[in-house]
Amino acid sequence: MKRLTVTLMALILLLTATFIWGGQQPADAEAVRSEAVKGFEEILDLWRDGRFDELYNRTLISGKDTKESFTRRMSSARLKPSCCWEKMQDVGVSVRSGSSVVIRARLGLDGPGDMEFKTKSFKLSKEDGIWRIARSEILALAEARKKGGKQRRSKVK
Repeated sequence: MKRLTVTLMALILLLTATFIWGGQQPADAEAVRSEAVKGFEEILDLWRDGRFDELYNRTLISGKDTKESFTRRMSSARLKPSCCWEKMQDVGVSVRSGSSVVIRARLGLDGPGDMEFKTKSFKLSKEDGIWRIARSEILALAEARKKGGKQRRSKVK
């Protein structure tokens, strides 16, 4: 009976400790949030300004695209971030760790015709002190096609 009581007490203490410490974010979570949002804004600004070589360096290493192919695809992409207050709205940040966040935001994107808004979540990782985003996320959001990719054509009747 004594052994059962000790085991139950240890289990209760373990569960309590897990609940208390496991649910806490890093002590500097607010600093991580603001730093990550600033990094994401810098990524969007590099993209909008057409500084694709620098943007390439702010993406996570995937080994699929060369800097040259990335620059070529981004140069011919259909969309780019809008300026100023339309660039990013309704921002929410979930801190996973000091080097990993998920940013959910409504982005304004300029393209042919009217501006579009897209709400999406983006995972950012901090590598070598720099916030980076997956290259595929930027390419997909920009609607950047691969060379020789199919274009959407309107049917003429």
